[in-house]
Amino acid sequence: MKAAMTKVLFNARTGNVEVMHRFYVHDAEHALSQIAGKQVHLLDDAAAQQQFGRYVASHFAMGYAREQAQSFSYVGQELEGKFIWVYQELPVPDAAPAQLWFRHTALQDFWPEQMNQINVEGLGPVRSLQLTRESGWQSLQY
Repeated sequence: MKAAMTKVLFNARTGNVEVMHRFYVHDAEHALSQIAGKQVHLLDDAAAQQQFGRYVASHFAMGYAREQAQSFSYVGQELEGKFIWVYQELPVPDAAPAQLWFRHTALQDFWPEQMNQINVEGLGPVRSLQLTRESGWQSLQY
């Protein structure tokens, strides 16, 4: 199964919305290899790791209104075992949002069956969305 997990944490302690994307290294390497037109190995290529991180960041959006994406800062990426993690953040809004909108299309151009799950924490009970290629923008109400 082609799947990735994203955790969106509204962190009152740091004052940031922290986004942590987790992808399988194997999937990331295949996608980057198709983009580059040559075999890519993330384990020994820091530039390729960063390229994948920026790719993921460009395919993820969150907003407080439909199709009005917030501007996240790209924090970086790291390898951990069979996963590559990609990190983004932005300041927590002054008022708790009543609604969150998400779009997450990473790897869905390569694998139509790719499912990207988003878990939101820090605004009450954990809430989740599963986004497929056909999902477009989806929302959570608070």
